[in-house]
Amino acid sequence: MSGQTVIVSGLNPAAILQSTIGGAPPSTAENGNTRKVVPMSKDALQDFMVSIITQKLQDEKQPFYVLDLGEVVSLMDQWNNALPNIRPFYAVKCNPEPSFLSMLSALGSNFDCASRAEIEYVLSLGISPDRIVFANPCKPESDIIFAAKVGVNLTTYDSEYEVYKIRKHHPKSELLLRIKPMDDANARCPMGPKYGALPEEVQPLLRAAHAARLTVSGVSFHIGSGDADSNAYLGAIAAAKEVFQTAARFGMSKMTILDIGGGFTSGHQFTTAATAVKSALSQHFHDEPELTIIAEPGRFFAETAFTLATTIIGKRVRGELREYWINDGLYGSMNCVLYDHATVTATALACMSNRGNVNCGGSKTFPSTVFGPTCDALDTVLRDYQLPELQVNDWLVFPNMGAYTKAAGSNFNGFNTSAIVTHLAYAYPS
Repeated sequence: MSGQTVIVSGLNPAAILQSTIGGAPPSTAENGNTRKVVPMSKDALQDFMVSIITQKLQDEKQPFYVLDLGEVVSLMDQWNNALPNIRPFYAVKCNPEPSFLSMLSALGSNFDCASRAEIEYVLSLGISPDRIVFANPCKPESDIIFAAKVGVNLTTYDSEYEVYKIRKHHPKSELLLRIKPMDDANARCPMGPKYGALPEEVQPLLRAAHAARLTVSGVSFHIGSGDADSNAYLGAIAAAKEVFQTAARFGMSKMTILDIGGGFTSGHQFTTAATAVKSALSQHFHDEPELTIIAEPGRFFAETAFTLATTIIGKRVRGELREYWINDGLYGSMNCVLYDHATVTATALACMSNRGNVNCGGSKTFPSTVFGPTCDALDTVLRDYQLPELQVNDWLVFPNMGAYTKAAGSNFNGFNTSAIVTHLAYAYPS
């Protein structure tokens, strides 16, 4: 069936939905036709970015992101289809962009917060505190006091000292015992070295909470973030079941929550992970019909939803080598290279030098180095990367830039982090 794609840009996803499909859910019917929010095609995204560059950024040429809300809707559909019985609590630390969080909230996501600041941020968007898990096993006392004040009543722990703090400042809070998976899944960012109770620590930690008259409602774990091996879920879920059984032997209140953490990446890895998770749950938790299962996905929702566009502000030629300077880098949006061990890719938009062929299709490419704008030599984004011949005021576009980018950016040397341009696309039958 043929369809029409419409692009609407703005900073408020609720207003965008209101202006396009009457504030209805992301898919709705009108006069017998179904309008469905969809991700932008590669060509449509390129045309949209070119229009922003030529119409709005001719003078300042500041870097910017495009947040594709259609991609967010698609990812939530994928999650609900693959893991319908697992409630996502989006990890705010991955990307706290307010339009993005608002869209996730509208789609039914809950939120994993690690600090008072993140809790305040989520609450400021009108999200209820009962949709937040305070998923930090080691919290400042002031943050625990704040959580008690605002009604965030579910948190994690993995030490007796955390039990003492919670007993003193938030005794009504329910607890999830964070355990350390035995397999760190070869993740780029393993969590085990810092968080999670060892097997021999489980019984003392359960007894400590029980003695403090705190309710341990369940178990949490995290296999690690970024290219994690999905088979790690198998052992972690089995270990969680052992904790449930240990608590039952101690005569503690029946556990009702299993938090399987994050480590999900969209694409083939997610399909594999979902299969592993469902298999392990069927094997170990088939006798827990009232179990609530939650997860803490971050990059699964954030990574592919954001595309970054940067301006070339300088150029140098050394034989066949082309060296370019852009107006964003490792101290801004590219800090994911440092903090998340990410590998970035780039495509050209020759908006100024080759408007008849802005993506430089068929052009000769050269080994190229791309530097960020600061005066630190560490600020190097790409090395020996094949790019067409570009000029100052052309653009480089970086896809899949939503995970751990805005969250950790700085203003080193006075260079600001990139702005956000939100757009929503929907298609409906012609």
